[in-house]
Amino acid sequence: MCFGEMLWDMLPSGKKPGGAPVNVAVHLKRLGLSPVVVSRVGNDRQGTELKEFLGSSGLDTRLVSVDEKLPTSEVLVTLDDEKNATYEICEPVAWDNILPSKELEKKAARSDLIVFGSLAQRNTTTRETLFNLLKTINSTRLLDVNLRPPYDAPELVQELLRLSDFVKLNDSELQQIALWNQVFGNEEYVMRWLASFYNCSVVCVTRGANGAALLINDKFYEHPGFNVEAVDTVGAGDAFLAALISSLSKNQTPQESVEFACAVGAFVASKNGAVPQYSESDINKFLNKKEES
Repeated sequence: MCFGEMLWDMLPSGKKPGGAPVNVAVHLKRLGLSPVVVSRVGNDRQGTELKEFLGSSGLDTRLVSVDEKLPTSEVLVTLDDEKNATYEICEPVAWDNILPSKELEKKAARSDLIVFGSLAQRNTTTRETLFNLLKTINSTRLLDVNLRPPYDAPELVQELLRLSDFVKLNDSELQQIALWNQVFGNEEYVMRWLASFYNCSVVCVTRGANGAALLINDKFYEHPGFNVEAVDTVGAGDAFLAALISSLSKNQTPQESVEFACAVGAFVASKNGAVPQYSESDINKFLNKKEES
């Protein structure tokens, strides 16, 4: 289950479907899993098109509700010279108003994993819906940290961390959380502190073009990443996370899983948009080429 924001990324090249939970769900589906999306859109053309996109991607949209007052979310995306993205996020929008329901509770109870981010918790309604779910389910709870000022209040992020079993964040977000707690040290030290302090069994840190690190059951793994010509980095971290979830769920080793996740993230960064078309065989070809070069 992927819970949270659902939106249009308004890129220089045109609009693309987005929102971290949606991106993760689409990539999970491409990698052979069956996620359900929990979000909310407006009663407008943009919302209809987003639901159609999810449907055409093979995703279950029954828990994507329609808000009669708030609009579908749009985010203005700008890219710098290195193709790194910055975002201008409007509010209030439909996903600020995700409401509880019996169907949501039932689906969450049957899910092995619930993926959620910190951004979607900026509004009380959506936040309370998620918190109530997290406190009642036995599923693995995966927090995808997304510190987007001004929606990066330390109190909220740390409350989410305490409710999580698995945390994924980037290297600058790791250092920010460490700074809040006056913790200083190298990456592995801070990851081990975070896992212990917030009682998380898995911590994953992405390093942009420099790969990623994974701490799982107190063992540390890392991969240097793959060199690619970046077209845009929108959604590369979401692709990485989906690939990591997929690989671990198929009982690949942690080292194999972080390598596969880095490959998918790099592949997506070399394409346009957060959810370019690809199959698992495309990733395997990409890996084989990298091994040969």
